[in-house]
Amino acid sequence: MTPHVEKHFTAGDIVRDIVIGMSDGLTVPFALAAGLTGAISQTHIIVTAGFAEIAAGSIAMGLGGYLAARGDAEHYAHEQAREEHEITAIPEAEAQEVRDIFQTYGISGEECATVVESLRRRPKDWVAFMMRFELGLERPEPSRAWKSALTIAFAYIVGGAVPLSAYLFLTDAQSALRLSIVVTLIALAIFGGIKGRFTGVPVLRSALQTSIIGGLAAAAAFGIARWIS
Repeated sequence: MTPHVEKHFTAGDIVRDIVIGMSDGLTVPFALAAGLTGAISQTHIIVTAGFAEIAAGSIAMGLGGYLAARGDAEHYAHEQAREEHEITAIPEAEAQEVRDIFQTYGISGEECATVVESLRRRPKDWVAFMMRFELGLERPEPSRAWKSALTIAFAYIVGGAVPLSAYLFLTDAQSALRLSIVVTLIALAIFGGIKGRFTGVPVLRSALQTSIIGGLAAAAAFGIARWIS
């Protein structure tokens, strides 16, 4: 008999961080470069300003990712300490909460009595059960904060370099802008396709969605930047 092997995608947090960093990296530096193109014609100034923004943006985005992940870890630790206290201070109330959880799945009180008594004898498993099924919280990975910060920052740098690449090779700012638009849209489509491949969404649909949404965001940012400039 051929063994059944389930293949599930388990890198959702990493993909989310890449999406956050890459999407902002593809739109914000593009908007800045486009806005500056309407005001000045020196491509080296646009490139300098663009890479300065990428440096500042990657640091800010990475710091935001770090603080968000740290906040999740601190929230989990706080709720875990509260559950540990409650199963000791008010065990009957917590046991009833376990029964209530099982009953939402159609399991009667008699059927779940054995499980409830088993959890009473294993406090750590009891706390873990309440954290997952009562609060819907998963234990954060210890190094999650730094991984999130570095992933978002690196994705932002990679994304930001794409729209600015045209200004590195062309001296005419208007020509560089037109090439930057094309390159950015292609990058959004490729990025969307890869994201769809990893998340199980049809590649073509994911590529199209990412191109449209990213293109609209870039166009809006471009319009605002041009209006301000």
